[in-house]
Formats: sequence, C-alpha cells, structure tokens
Amino acid sequence: MSLPSPTHANYSSLLTDIERGQVKIPQFQREFVWTLQKSAALLDSVIKGYPVGTFIFWSTKDRLRSVRELGNAQLPTPKQGESVAFVLDGQQRLTSLYAAIRGITVVRNSERRDDFSDMFVKLEAEEDDQIVTTDIEGLEANTFIRLKDLLHGSFAELAAFPAQYHSKISDYRRRIESYDFSIIQVRDVAIDVATEIFTRINVGGKALSVFEIMVAKTFDEEKDFDLSAEYERLIERLTAVNYETVSDAILLQLISLIITNDCKKQTILKLKKSEFIETWPKVIDAFERAVEYFRHTYRIPVSKLLPYNTLLVPFAYFFYYHPDKPDADQRAQLEDFFWRCSLGARYSSSVESKLAQDIRRIDRILKGCSPDYDWSIDISPEFLIENGWFNAGRSSIKAILCLYAYQQPKSFSDDAVVNISNYWLKQANSKNYHHFFPRAYLAKKEEEEWRINNIVNITIVDDYLNKREIGAKAPSVYMKTFKKANPNLEKSMKSHLIGDLERFGIMDNDFEKFLYARAAAISAQLKKRLIERAVDARGQPQRSDDFEEEMAGFE
Repeated sequence: MSLPSPTHANYSSLLTDIERGQVKIPQFQREFVWTLQKSAALLDSVIKGYPVGTFIFWSTKDRLRSVRELGNAQLPTPKQGESVAFVLDGQQRLTSLYAAIRGITVVRNSERRDDFSDMFVKLEAEEDDQIVTTDIEGLEANTFIRLKDLLHGSFAELAAFPAQYHSKISDYRRRIESYDFSIIQVRDVAIDVATEIFTRINVGGKALSVFEIMVAKTFDEEKDFDLSAEYERLIERLTAVNYETVSDAILLQLISLIITNDCKKQTILKLKKSEFIETWPKVIDAFERAVEYFRHTYRIPVSKLLPYNTLLVPFAYFFYYHPDKPDADQRAQLEDFFWRCSLGARYSSSVESKLAQDIRRIDRILKGCSPDYDWSIDISPEFLIENGWFNAGRSSIKAILCLYAYQQPKSFSDDAVVNISNYWLKQANSKNYHHFFPRAYLAKKEEEEWRINNIVNITIVDDYLNKREIGAKAPSVYMKTFKKANPNLEKSMKSHLIGDLERFGIMDNDFEKFLYARAAAISAQLKKRLIERAVDARGQPQRSDDFEEEMAGFE
C-alpha cells in the first residue's frame, strides 16, 4: 500500500475531471446540504485566495455506487480500466464549487430547489467586503455579475459592462481559474481501508456499516447490480408478508457463509464482487424460502416475534443447498435446532462464530445426520415460571410468544382469530399483551411482581378486548361475561394453551393453580418440538467424537 500523497489541481483541471466522470462522489456520502449562502462564502474565499481546505480523494479502478447527477447535470460514467477519484472528504465543498461555477439547480431530497445561478460577484466591493453574494437587493444595475457569466460569458457580454469594471472582471476570473486546490490522493488501498479513512475524517458522523460499504463495493452498472436497490426490493416483498424488520446485516452474513463458511466483518469485506453478484439471486431465493418456512410451518406470522432475526441465516443456508421441502427427519431436526437456539439464548453474543458453528450443524441435517449441541435447555414448568419475567426483547420469551402464535389465538369474546402485526408488537407494554390475571387485580392481592409480569400469565388478545372488556377484573368475572357471548369459549381458550377453566383455577381466581397448569401446558408443547438427547452425569449434553472434531476449530 502506498502512502497518501499530497497534490493539487487548478479550477480548470478539477472541473474537467468532474465532467469526464473522473471524480465521483460515492453513494455512502451524505446528502448535499450546504445552502446557497454557505456556498457563496466558499466562492468568496476562492476569489480572495484564502485556503478552502484539502480534498481527500481515493484513487481506484474499482467501480462503486456513486452519485450520478449533481443538480440537473448528468455526469458521465468513466471508461473501464481508468482510475476514478472518489471523494472521501470535501463533498460539500466540491459540490458547491461545481454547482456555483456551472450555475446549476440542485434539487434536495426534501424537494427544495436551489438555483446556483443566483450567485453574484459585486463589482464595487472592496477586498474586505463580501465579494460573492446571493443578495443583490438594492444594488444598481451593471454593478454586479452572475458568477457563471463571469467565468463563461462571451467577450461581448463582458464588454457590455461599464469600462471601469473590466479590469476587475478580468482579475476575478483569473483568480478563480488559477486557484490551486489542495488534494491528498489515497491510492492502492482496499475499500474497507478507504471507508475507514472516510469514517475517521467524519468523526462527528455515523460510522459506515458493512452493508453501506458492500453497497459501494458491489455496484456494477454493466451487470445492472445495485445492492441497495436489491435490498429495497426484497424489503418491499417482505413487507407484504410482515417480515420487513429483518436487517441487511443477516443477508451479508448468509452470503458470506455460503461463499466462505465464515461471516466475520473482515471476511465479508473481502468477498469478490463477481462472486457476490453471481450468488445473490439464489441466496435471496433461499432467504425467502426460509421466511415462508417460518410463516407456514412454525406459524410465526410476523418478523417481530422471531427470537432472533439471525435464525433466518442457518435456515436460509439449509434451503440454499436443499431447495425442496425438508423430509420428515430433517423437519424434526430443524425444529429441534430452532427451539434450542431460541430457548438457549444462542445468538445473544458472539454471533459470527456461533453462526459458523451452526452451519456445520445444518450441514449434518442436510446429510441426514443428527447434530450435537453443547448447551442445554430446561423446559420444566418450574423453570419456565422461575425464569419467565416478561420482556419482549428476550429470546426465550419471544420463543414462547411464537408458541402462542402457533396456536392461532382466538378472541375470548367471539372466537375470531386475533390479528398479530409488527406494528403493535414493538413494545412489551403493548395492550395486545394481556395479563390473564390482570396486574391491577393481582397487585391488590399483594402478589410478587415477577410472578404477575410472567410469560406464563401473558396471552395475546385484540387491543379493544384488553381495554374495554377486561381491565382490572378478576378472571372469574370477565370469563363469565365472555362465556355468555361466546359459545365456543372453551375452544377459544385452548388456542391460548388454557384448558378447562376449573382445572386451571380460573373460576376460583386461583393464581397459583393457574401458573402451574399453564406452565405445564407450555412445557408439553415445547417437549413435542424437541428431540430428547443424552446428557452426562452433570446434566450437560453428551457430544459425539465427530462433533468434537468438527467444532475444534471454533473453540
């Protein structure tokens, strides 16, 4: 890697390079935000010969996703094989210079339009005055000239000004055209180094994500591949099925695991553009198959219920290599994997290394073998109650919410299916999370908070039902009301894993009895989804010799 080298360029060569497509603004730069007034102050400094800061350019033959237009000016695509200077620092200044000198109109994302031709040079100003301005109110005609006309006006247009201003017009034009812009060129570095330089320069801003870097790195105009646009199209499709909250990071982890069996940041950034683009369509197909599998097989209707978005990665990995439906044995092994990861807080830390381990487990499932696990889970009713503090961010709690959603819970009042959407599952205090024994009711009984706010005491109901019909009433009271209105109440309650009202202690308002009866029902459902595995004398999972060998590299 060569060291950054200082260089310089005058106005003419810099303008020429921009208009030839040799200087580009990468898409990861923020929007152009400078006002006309701030840009005028920059041009005022140029005309006075003041320093305007150093531009930092990254010179490379790579083709990144970049800004194609400056205002209404379409910038050309550079020729293949030619080096391009991507602006790492100085985007606002460079855009201001170009817009002002060419007099273009800049349209902001907010739809505001700024006409940079409305920038003027005051011909009667002294050196200490503001020479370049946007405010000409009160100035006499022929005592000011548009900046773009100063630089690009014909001889006849300039000669039409009063003779006393001719030398000043000539002098100002010469000053701008001969101004020496300071530039530091960064050459022969990888994109992650270039973006690290960008991040360090912009210390007050947000560091670039791996996805933003990969958007820039994988852009290919010839192959019509734009990762940002591809991701947006995917999110549009996922929005239609309520899975729009999945992150861009897991897609990069997935494709990296498929290509390299690893998903560390450094590995992702080293992926070859051609291989990334070639693999992308099949990866996205596998990812969408995993989403459909979660929606239909596990009946997880919305992504917000997923214990981890990360769980989509090993499942998509499975469908990448097995595009057909899993057979009965694979289906059982995959379900066992899902619940062990979810209940065991698998991806709460060290996600990258654990994913690399877990695709080895998926490889075994693909081969028709049973993977081993080096963590244990407890689904006993006692454990579920003791560790059931309700927090919708905990993976084990979300796992049980998935179990509730699988039952397709029905309304207490009319046996209609309860609507579950990402919108109202964002907070643990959502009115759709109902404490079956209401908090206010149990508080009067001086019940402990950890038992009141327990996943075993949570049901998923419609918002209006929670607010209007239940409130702080005792369960025996509000259930009698629903029994009159809903002839299918017994069936409705089973969809919440709540059986006979008497046996569950509901009609006696026996909270203790209810907790243990429902915890037992939850435990029984979880047991159906797990494959019983041998444990050692300490109660830890036994690991086979081949598993020890496969995992040795990840310890």
